[in-house]
Amino acid sequence: MTLASSRTAGRSCRLLRARGAFSHHLPSMHAASPPLSRQISMDAQNLTARLKSSGLLRSQALIGGKWIDAYDGKTIKVHNPATGEVITEVPCMGSKETNDAISSSYDAFYSWSKRTAAERSRHLRKWYDLLIAHREELGQLITLEQGKPLTEAMGEVTYGANFIEFFSEEAKRVYGDIIPSPLADRRLLVLKQPVGVVGAITPWNFPLAMITRKVGPALACGCTVIIKPSEFTPLTALAAAELALQAGIPPGAVNVVMGNASDIGDALLASPQVRKITFTGSTAVGKKLMAGASATVKKISLELGGNAPCIVFDDADIDVAVKGALGAKFRNSGQTCVCANRIIVQEGIYEKFADAFSKAVQNLKVGDGFSEGVAQGPLINEAALHKVESFVQDALSKGAKVLLGGKRHSLGRTFYEPTVLSDVKSEMLISREEVFGPVAPLLRFKTEEEAIRMANDTNAGLAAYIFTNNVQRSWRVTEALEYGLVGVNEGLISTEVAPFGGIKQSGLGREGSKYGIDEYLELKYMCLGNMTGN
Repeated sequence: MTLASSRTAGRSCRLLRARGAFSHHLPSMHAASPPLSRQISMDAQNLTARLKSSGLLRSQALIGGKWIDAYDGKTIKVHNPATGEVITEVPCMGSKETNDAISSSYDAFYSWSKRTAAERSRHLRKWYDLLIAHREELGQLITLEQGKPLTEAMGEVTYGANFIEFFSEEAKRVYGDIIPSPLADRRLLVLKQPVGVVGAITPWNFPLAMITRKVGPALACGCTVIIKPSEFTPLTALAAAELALQAGIPPGAVNVVMGNASDIGDALLASPQVRKITFTGSTAVGKKLMAGASATVKKISLELGGNAPCIVFDDADIDVAVKGALGAKFRNSGQTCVCANRIIVQEGIYEKFADAFSKAVQNLKVGDGFSEGVAQGPLINEAALHKVESFVQDALSKGAKVLLGGKRHSLGRTFYEPTVLSDVKSEMLISREEVFGPVAPLLRFKTEEEAIRMANDTNAGLAAYIFTNNVQRSWRVTEALEYGLVGVNEGLISTEVAPFGGIKQSGLGREGSKYGIDEYLELKYMCLGNMTGN
């Protein structure tokens, strides 16, 4: 069974981080004038030193409340994707360390689950307060290891912390039921109890929020957790775990292991003590997890790949549609599961939208996430860059046209120009699969029925977007779209108070909202008999 914690396929420690500088793509003025890169490097070194002094730059795994190295001493280098420089090294762990983390989590489950909901709520609220208090440092850490612009990274911290606040409140609202009995001498009750030890496997694109969205509800209802973050972005997970300890969440309730994805995943799947797997990542890996979880009949929730359509109707407000599509497409350099992967525009407004949208995209500043005004950072690694290039080349070979961008950025490395393609067809690869990069393909449609058919012509069913000023159409199309999330005249729709999740091959279950905590609970029916006697 192979497993990955990100939308990049799993790989062994020695294959992680295959990268290289694209110096041959840098313009001559950069090659002759290195002070800017030296300045960025120096700033990153200073930042790393400050984060170390704050205690938030951890380079060991967390098992049973103790910070430890891999048992065999192996490590993984964590790189800054904007510069390629090594930030630090973290343990490259496997099944042995994971099994110890499982044991620790299992031992902690009894005492943590027996605490009152109010007690668990107070600890989670304290964790939320610490996350917000360290918002700047956590944002810097995300930018350092993931590459997204600092303002966006700090926004992720707030977004991620909000899940902890929300579920700190929901901890006190896990209600059962009393069922009216058909028999006079019986009383029927339904209890909700925590499922047990949870394995949480998270991706690199939102290294904090994808953890808090899973760990928050798990801890709130009394579960304990083993977090397996992406090897590309483990540092944010470790910093969050450090703050959880500071918040008084007991040793063993939160563990963090990282390293060999296959070994860690196999250990989580094989253990009968792990009663739930929650995963965000690729559909291919999600299917393998489903198969692996069947051996011990674990509960499983999966947030998998998307192929989000963004439908712009003739009656849409152009400015609203451009702004919404821009946010839905280019946030995090297009590296989100809910990115607008296909922008489907009605023919009466197609040219006007394409022109206005291209002008807006042209204004996106590309660069290191710590530079002022930057709206788009690098792609996570070379594999991501090559995927984007292959999708664009496929589209161009089949008749698509480049309105903007379409190539690697002059900054080199894994920077790619914000790109807009026109005359894209449904049969092109970029319409069939998730590009996971800053490329916006524009497709054309005539009728509402055609738009719905194009939008639903995919195995994915995570997010979709509609832009229209017709209220009846907004309801009609929303109900017809085969997606778990639909944004109407809005491109940024995720929030802790609403359920997040997909249908079809985009996954199982929901995260966030009052529905999210149910994923970590079991129902127990209790029948009290002979209740009419003295």
